Amino acid sequence: MPELASPAPAATPLVTHLRPEGDRVMVTVRGELDLDTGEQFRRVLREALNRSVHGIRLDLEGVSFCDCSALNILLVLRDGALGQGKTISLHSTSAAVERLLTLSGVRTLFADGSEADGGDVEGSEADGSEAEGSEGDGSEVTDGDLRIELAQLRRAMQTRPTIDLARGILMASFGLSTEEAWKVLVTASQNTNTKLHSLAGDLVTAIKGDPLPNAVQEQLSSAVSRVTSS
Repeated sequence: MPELASPAPAATPLVTHLRPEGDRVMVTVRGELDLDTGEQFRRVLREALNRSVHGIRLDLEGVSFCDCSALNILLVLRDGALGQGKTISLHSTSAAVERLLTLSGVRTLFADGSEADGGDVEGSEADGSEAEGSEGDGSEVTDGDLRIELAQLRRAMQTRPTIDLARGILMASFGLSTEEAWKVLVTASQNTNTKLHSLAGDLVTAIKGDPLPNAVQEQLSSAVSRVTSS
């Protein structure tokens, strides 16, 4: 009698919890953040943002997997929050989330500055209580700071679709999972000293007929081999 194939392991369900925390809402997330759970994640963040006065804080320490689709949601929601005078900040993260934020270069956009009372932009403007000579204490967010953050955010959002497309190309070409394709991109980026979004752009362009540089081809092939053989 032929052996039955073992069923694929079930995905970890996404569990969320909202808790008021002063003028913000703490959002605790457990499980996997990917395409399948993206809509639930987006809905929870929007609900928390609407409930809050000054924004939300995220506890992502229990997130076991996080891909670029979840990062897209965070970036888009943060952009919308800034438009409302609110913030989205990180209280704690798991290794999977921290790695994605760091490699994508957007970690500082979600810095948690909520511990400093009165540090909110809207609070300092509304009461008119800014003290002279306080510019050097690092507790205020200036218009220039916000413009810089918005520029960084827009750049991240512009490059993200290209990275997602490149990851999809690797998945389709080599039968990789989302995590494996991401590892290939990151490894090749590090070994060729090329920014992740630049490497992704080269890969997308190569599909249209322009060949990849030999060094990049070699590193991609090597990364794919290591991922698939592990």
